[in-house]
Amino acid sequence: MTTAIYEKTRTALLIVDPYNDFMSEGGKMYATTKPTADSVGFYENMGKLIPAVRAAGIQVVVVPHHRARADDFEKWMYVNPIQVQSKAGMSFAIDTWGGEWHPEFGPKTGDVVVQEHWAQNGFAGTDLEMQLKQHGIEKIVLVGFIANSCVEATARFGMELGFHVTLIKDATAAFNPEGMTAARVNAKLFAHSELTTNELLAALPVSRRISA
Repeated sequence: MTTAIYEKTRTALLIVDPYNDFMSEGGKMYATTKPTADSVGFYENMGKLIPAVRAAGIQVVVVPHHRARADDFEKWMYVNPIQVQSKAGMSFAIDTWGGEWHPEFGPKTGDVVVQEHWAQNGFAGTDLEMQLKQHGIEKIVLVGFIANSCVEATARFGMELGFHVTLIKDATAAFNPEGMTAARVNAKLFAHSELTTNELLAALPVSRRISA
């Protein structure tokens, strides 16, 4: 897998599910995901990576999961296990703190926030593909939660649609170590590039100019 040239006009950073319930202390899934996040330095890396991407003029796109509502999945024919769990726990519940953006990693002025996805794939039933194409994006870089679920599903389908896909190995996390391992194994099947945060920072246009 090779490192791409991340032209600011053709590249987007996709931040997957930057909700308080995942990324803020006290969130419903913060404690569960914290061990894997800490194992790769997730929070420190996100804190470096996102500002650097914005400074480089690269488009930031927030890819959010469906926020829970009391009437979710009523009369649905097929509800998968994680959807059952999400409804029971009211993950990212609408009109609650947990369903609000993480103050540091959520969207800022100039970012694109796409429609919410119902399961794992950020492209399915949303405007993500249209938004990327309308912004002239050819290369997508993915960070966020969960490594072997929403991040992987979105990245896989992005590859199928013809986008160049980069995964940042130390800026994503999972519910358990097995999930992190699965994400790393599966990435070899679809990702064009797997980088660390520092490797991506070194490849950004601003980073190259500063070091020159």
